[in-house]
Amino acid sequence: MATEAAVQWLSIGEVAERTGLSVHALRFYEREGLLVGPVRRTSGGRRRYTSADVEWLLICVRLRESGMPLADLKHFAELVRNGPGNEAERLRLLEAHRQRVDAQIQALEECRSVIAWKVDVYAEHLARDEAGGLWDPTA
Repeated sequence: MATEAAVQWLSIGEVAERTGLSVHALRFYEREGLLVGPVRRTSGGRRRYTSADVEWLLICVRLRESGMPLADLKHFAELVRNGPGNEAERLRLLEAHRQRVDAQIQALEECRSVIAWKVDVYAEHLARDEAGGLWDPTA
């Protein structure tokens, strides 16, 4: 195990740059209990993060971008913080989220299909110079 002196500490600005989160969002994540470990601080009170914090935050970013509710992310972080023994509950939480994401993907694919069809209709009519009657509210 690495000693504390061997750990590469990162500032909040460096973590923001690596994760794409704003400094404000990082503070919010900490306040809301979304991190799996305590954020260490310098003697001057500045936050210090590790590469493990960055890895966890990158997972959080993807879970939030994919629509995981904040309450579920908080619960997931709590389970991870609690350590071994709750992996089945973590799996259930992640599986439920994956099912929601799969449903969103299917719905978006259906939307894309309609859009592609409509693009083809317009392109065909424009190619034949017959676009005048497409969705004409006066017709």
